[in-house]
Amino acid sequence: MFEVEVTAKVKETDDIHLFRLARTDNAPLPAFSAGAHIDVHLPNGLVRQYSLCNPPHDHHCYEIGVLNDPDSRGGSVTLHKSVNVGDRLTISEPRNLFPLEHSAAHHLLIAGGIGITPLLCMAERLAHTNASFSLHYCARSPAHAALVERIQTSEFADRVTFHFSQTKGRLDMQALLADPDTGTHLYTCGPNNFMDAVLQTAAAQGWQESQLHREYFAAASGSTEADSAFEIQIASSGEVIQIPADKSALEVMLDLDIDIPFACEEGVCGSCSTRLLSGEPDHRDVYMSPEEHAKNEEFAPCCSRAKSARLVLDI
Repeated sequence: MFEVEVTAKVKETDDIHLFRLARTDNAPLPAFSAGAHIDVHLPNGLVRQYSLCNPPHDHHCYEIGVLNDPDSRGGSVTLHKSVNVGDRLTISEPRNLFPLEHSAAHHLLIAGGIGITPLLCMAERLAHTNASFSLHYCARSPAHAALVERIQTSEFADRVTFHFSQTKGRLDMQALLADPDTGTHLYTCGPNNFMDAVLQTAAAQGWQESQLHREYFAAASGSTEADSAFEIQIASSGEVIQIPADKSALEVMLDLDIDIPFACEEGVCGSCSTRLLSGEPDHRDVYMSPEEHAKNEEFAPCCSRAKSARLVLDI
C-alpha cells in the first residue's frame, strides 16, 4: 500500500469522472499490465477496485474511470462528491485478474459503458506491440461514452467501432460472434447483463470457454432468503466454525480474529480467495471462471456459501 495524490479529476460524462493519481513522493509507480486494477481506500472507510485505463508503459500516473452509480454501496458516490484534486488516497499495487492472452492471433475487445476502462488499456498495449485486435464500444449515446476523444485521436482509432443504442447503432452480437476462429480471444467488461449477453451469445456460437475473458465490476444481486447455515473447519487447527444463514463466512471469521485478506466483500476482486481442501461450495463470486468453479479448488468467503454441510479451508 502507498499514498497517492489526485492530480486531475476530469468530467468525461455527466456521471463518469476520470481520476489521475500520482505518488506523493514523486517516485515512479509500480509497473502494471493491461487489464490490471488497484484497490482504492476511500475516505468513508470503504475499499473499492478500479481498473487502470492509461497505457501500461506509463509509470508516472494511474488513471481510473469511475461511474457515479447511485445504486452502489457508496464507493463511486464518495469519489465523485468527496474526492478532489489535491486530496490524498491510499491505494494498493496493481493486480491483474483480467490479463491478455498474448499467444492469441487476434483479440476481440467488447466494452459496455464504463467497461471501456480496462479494455482501453488493453488496446493501448496491443497497439504498442503491433498485435492484431479490434475494439467495439457500446453505450447508450455519445453523451454516455467516456474517453471518446482519447480513442478517436489514438493511433488505433481505425480499429474501434462505436455502437450507440439510442441512435440505432446497437451491436449485432450474433453477427460479430459468428464463426469463431480458434486463434481469437474475446475480452468483455461492462454491466453484468451486458456481459452475460456477450458471453452467452459467444457460447451459443461455439466459442470455447478458454477463449473467453471477462471482468465484472459487481457481483449479481440475489435473494438470501433461502440461505442455510453451514460449517467451516480451519485445517491448521481443526477448529470448526458455525456460519449462520444471515452472515457470510468472512464476517464470522473476522469476528473471530482469523487473519484473512479482503477488499470488495462481494466476490469481485479475489482478495479473500482461500484454498478449499474438501466440501462442496456454492460459488457466488464473479472473479473465477466457470472452469475454476467446477474444479472446487478455491472458495470466496465474502459471498460464497456451501452445498455440503462442511467446508475445510487451508487456513
